[in-house]
Amino acid sequence: MIMNLKKLLLIACSVFLVVSLSKAQDYEYIGAAKCKMCHNKEAKGKQYDTWKSKLHAKAYETLASEESKKFSDDPQNDPKCLKCHSTYHAASEDLMLTITAKEGVSCESCHGPGSKYKSMSVMKDQQKSLDNGLILPVEAVCVTCHNEESPTYKEFNYEEAVAKIAHPNPLTQ
Repeated sequence: MIMNLKKLLLIACSVFLVVSLSKAQDYEYIGAAKCKMCHNKEAKGKQYDTWKSKLHAKAYETLASEESKKFSDDPQNDPKCLKCHSTYHAASEDLMLTITAKEGVSCESCHGPGSKYKSMSVMKDQQKSLDNGLILPVEAVCVTCHNEESPTYKEFNYEEAVAKIAHPNPLTQ
């Protein structure tokens, strides 16, 4: 029963990823520095600084650890590792504008490529943002990486994980 649920969840996530990636083909990745311009203001909860201090921002760095080297000779250059540890490597290079591998799991891994929803006039309206490529970081997005395919997988509890990486905007709460 549990295995069937896991398989169903994996299938659902795969479908979601394919739909997201095909949708993403219309959008370009802009990099965390562009997001920082608006999302690091005190009134918005300094979201960028909060992200920067948490594990997603350090995901690429963790690949330099001795633990990571147990699974790959060169994890910082291994596509199997990079697809989840670096937004840059998870995306197609022809969609890049200003993003680097060292950003780790940055804004656009969870929220989608920002080229079309980055402007204030779009961001003020969630539906308009969604229509322009914003992805809400629901559980299905997270489990595209937080799954049993990872050699260091630990049981994933979405609610607990979201609480650990939370970077809320006080203006929208």
